[in-house]
Amino acid sequence: MACFSSSLQQKVQEKVGLNPSHNAESGKGKSKMSKNITHGYHLVKGKANHPMEDYVFAEFKQVNGSELGLFAIFDGHLSHVIPEYLKANLFNNILNEPDFWSEPENAIRKAYRLTDTNILEQGIDLGKGGSTAVTAILINCQKL
Repeated sequence: MACFSSSLQQKVQEKVGLNPSHNAESGKGKSKMSKNITHGYHLVKGKANHPMEDYVFAEFKQVNGSELGLFAIFDGHLSHVIPEYLKANLFNNILNEPDFWSEPENAIRKAYRLTDTNILEQGIDLGKGGSTAVTAILINCQKL
C-alpha cells in the first residue's frame, strides 16, 4: 500500500508541476521577540519553458527599536528584472516613508506608488516585463 501511495503522490506532484527534479527554493525564519512567530516558504519552478521569475522576501529586521517582519512575494511576468527591482527597493521605500510608524497603511500606499513611478521612469533600462507584488509587514509581533 505504501508503494502505491508514494507512486500516486509522485504522479499528482508531477501533474501540478511539483516534480522534485524542478528547481526549488525553501527557507524559514523566526522572530527574536516571540518564539511563537515563525515563517517558511517553498518556491517551485513550474512547467513553463523559461527561467523562474518569482521571488520571496522574508526577513525579521530591527528598525528604530522595533522588530519588523517583512514578507513579500514578487511574481514576475516576462522577465526577472522587475521582481528583482522590487525585492531590492520596495521595502526600503516603505520604511523610508516619513509616516510609516504613525500611518503605516498610508505609507505603504505611497511607497507602492513611488516604486511604480520609479519603475515606469526606468522602463527603457529595465526592459519589458512586470510583476505582481504582495507584501505584509508584522510590527513587534502584534500588528499586521
